[in-house]
Amino acid sequence: MDTEPGKNRIEIALANQPAGLWPFLPAAYPDIETTASLLRAFAGLPIRGVELGFPFSDPIADGPVIQQAFSHALARGIRVADIFEMVAAVRRRADYPILAMVSVSIVYRIGVKEFVSQAASAGFDGLIVPDISLEEAPDLAEIAGAAGLRLSMLIAPTTEPDRERRIAHIAGGFLYYVSVQGTTGERTALPADLRDQVAELRTATGLPVIVGFGISTSHQVEDVCGFADGAIVGSAIVRRIGKLMGDGQGCQAIAQDVCRFVAGLAGHGG
Repeated sequence: MDTEPGKNRIEIALANQPAGLWPFLPAAYPDIETTASLLRAFAGLPIRGVELGFPFSDPIADGPVIQQAFSHALARGIRVADIFEMVAAVRRRADYPILAMVSVSIVYRIGVKEFVSQAASAGFDGLIVPDISLEEAPDLAEIAGAAGLRLSMLIAPTTEPDRERRIAHIAGGFLYYVSVQGTTGERTALPADLRDQVAELRTATGLPVIVGFGISTSHQVEDVCGFADGAIVGSAIVRRIGKLMGDGQGCQAIAQDVCRFVAGLAGHGG
C-alpha cells in the first residue's frame, strides 16, 4: 500500500477498499514474538487494518478477556519501548494501517510529543485514546497530525449530538462507534437499531464510521460492514489466543490458528 502525499494508510485503506474487518490485538499476548508473527501474517489476510492495544493496568472500557490479556503482558514485564521496537521491525512486512489503542495515562507518562514521535517513527498510522477528555483531545490531535498520525475517537450511543459534532470535528481517520454500552466483549446479538444509529451519526460527519464492541462472528462482521465502513473484533480473537496458550501451543502454532480464525471472520470481504 503506497502512501499518497498528505495521506496515511488509514485514509487510503478506507478510501480505496470496501468495508472490512479491523482486528484488535493486545500487544505481547501471550508474548511479543507471537504478536509480531501475527502482524506479519495478517498482511496476507483480507483485513483493512489492526488496532494494537498497549497493556494497561486499569483499562476503563475493556472487558474481562482483554483485561486478562493485558495483565498477562504486564506480568511478563512488557514495556512501551518493546512495542514500538516490535512494530518497527514488522513494518516492512505489514503494509496496512496499524493504530495504537492506548490509555492517556501512558501517553502523558512518556510525554505527548515524545509518545507521538516514537509512534510515528515505529510506523503507527493512528491513535485511539479511549480515556482522553474532550478538552485534552484537540492538542493531541494537532500534535499527532503534525507527525502524520490520525487521532480516531470514540462515540457511544449515549453521546449527545453536540458532543458528537465536537468529537467529529477533532477526530481524524475514522470515528469509532461503540455499538453497545458497557465494556468490550462478545455479544450474541447486536442492537436492532445499530444501522439507524450509524446512519444518524453520518449526518454529523464526513469521516468514515467503524463499529466496535460486541462483534464476534463472521455474520456480525458482514452485517456491520453492510452499513458501516468497517467492523472491529477484539475479545473473540483474544479469547482464541488465550485458549491456544492454555493448550500449550507455541508461537507459530498460535499464529497459524489465529490467522485461520481471523480469515474466517473477514471472509466476506476479501
